[in-house]
Amino acid sequence: MKIFLLKRKVAIITTVCAFMFISSPAYTDEEALSISVVRLSAESALIVAKAAMLECRKQGYQATATVVDKNGIIQAVVRDTLAPPVSIGISKAKAYTSINFTADTSSMESRQNSAVGNFEGVLMSAGGVVINVGGVIYGAVGVSGAPSGVTDENCAKAGIAAIAEELEMAD
Repeated sequence: MKIFLLKRKVAIITTVCAFMFISSPAYTDEEALSISVVRLSAESALIVAKAAMLECRKQGYQATATVVDKNGIIQAVVRDTLAPPVSIGISKAKAYTSINFTADTSSMESRQNSAVGNFEGVLMSAGGVVINVGGVIYGAVGVSGAPSGVTDENCAKAGIAAIAEELEMAD
């Protein structure tokens, strides 16, 4: 009798579990099973970095420009001939910070001495700009080497401007 009851309970539990599995899909019709991510091509990232570096050069400064994708991974780095070696890491940190907070780093300078501002790899100093064209975020560019973050930021914006029209037309 006990074996019969145990088998019956197992059968009921199995039936209930099977019904729950069949009747509740893993996703709803509104949920996508995958997402599309828009990224700059290597050539486009290089155009942005080079245009940013050349804008700083035009203003009389040797700088480094780094372009990162949406994940903060480096896509392109262009260092002018005499740009200080430290500008490589600084430009990367500015770009990384900008994309991770989806904001230009100049808007975060007041948070530089906070817990987040002291997080490794984060640099809340002007010169990091989100590559946002036509409402699409492609990544960010960070520039370092000019005597002020404002100049670095202007150079970064010039880099984005070099490809903005082509990106808008591609959408």
